[in-house]
Amino acid sequence: MSSSETSSAPTEKQPTTILCIGMAGSGKTTLMQRLNADLHAKKTPPYILNLDPAVSSLPFTANIDIRDTVNYKEVMKQYNLGPNGGILTSLNLFTTKFDQVLKFVDKRAGSVDHILVDTPGQIEIFTWSASGAIITDTLAATYPTVVAYIIDTPRTTSPATFMSNMLYACSILYKTKLPFILVFNKTDVVSHSFAVDWMTDFESFQQALQQDATYMSSLMNSMSLVLDEFYSHLKVVGVSAVTGEGIDDFFEAVKAATKEYETEYKPEIERLIQEKASQHIQEKEEQHRQQQLSKLMNDMKVSKGTEVPLDSGSKRMEDEQWEEEDEEEYENEDEDDEGEETDDEQENTLLGASRFPPSSSQQQNDAKFKAWLNQANESSMN
Repeated sequence: MSSSETSSAPTEKQPTTILCIGMAGSGKTTLMQRLNADLHAKKTPPYILNLDPAVSSLPFTANIDIRDTVNYKEVMKQYNLGPNGGILTSLNLFTTKFDQVLKFVDKRAGSVDHILVDTPGQIEIFTWSASGAIITDTLAATYPTVVAYIIDTPRTTSPATFMSNMLYACSILYKTKLPFILVFNKTDVVSHSFAVDWMTDFESFQQALQQDATYMSSLMNSMSLVLDEFYSHLKVVGVSAVTGEGIDDFFEAVKAATKEYETEYKPEIERLIQEKASQHIQEKEEQHRQQQLSKLMNDMKVSKGTEVPLDSGSKRMEDEQWEEEDEEEYENEDEDDEGEETDDEQENTLLGASRFPPSSSQQQNDAKFKAWLNQANESSMN
């Protein structure tokens, strides 16, 4: 196959993962049901994951349900936990098997366009826990992933509640580092137009703050200035999970967020993955180097020295003393050569002439010489 054919080959289709996150009571599960029904009506059924172990019943059928793997009430009993601790522990246990979950998702990835993920009602359990971060990062590294932050619109009409939701949305955006969609739910009760005005028109929010005489008004005024830049990069839609109003707008925002993921977020995610992989390789190489160095040092290890035995030391001292005595004998012999030598001195000189004992032939010659010398002395005396 030529390079032109390879470049023109279609890339493998990947579904978009939609993480539905929101406060308790914001209508996440009801919105999930509406999204599921709308996609089934379009003959494009989604793949659904339920990550809420404490939900009693679901209005839709989940392809993968955490309740099939972890019993929330049994976890509370065995670990002596409360409701929030039981949800967190159940999510942690489920995360240990999330690689198997991905295998099931991969089998259906080519036949679906969307993966819907319903998260626990306690928003902090998923967004700020280690297990939630692992699930989010794993999905984002595998498929285009979008965060849909669900807001209860009727409860956000006061500036204080609105600002609290915006601050939470800002923190989740910078925590997940993924394309973000603000979904104002329950627009059939209260329109979300006031929220759009507050986000786009600074003076409109200031007028709403003037009606609030509490001490929080000054804080919200300052925070609105900080969040003005944050608003400009957000996609905002209003939906009604009951009537289905705004669902098409929501999916249009999902398409735009998917393109944003491909162009802006995916390169950064791949760069981070490569950095982690290279760092892991460097750590392994460093460990291997340290192991080899330790092995080399053990092989080259030399003892610091051992004590010299006293016997060998005494023997060396004797040798040194013997050499000194020999030198003194040589000096005495030189002095005796200047004067007269007696028979005893000559005999000692002959015996001490060498450091080593004379051979047997030398001893015989010495005996003959001594006998001749004695005979000569006797003849001279007569």
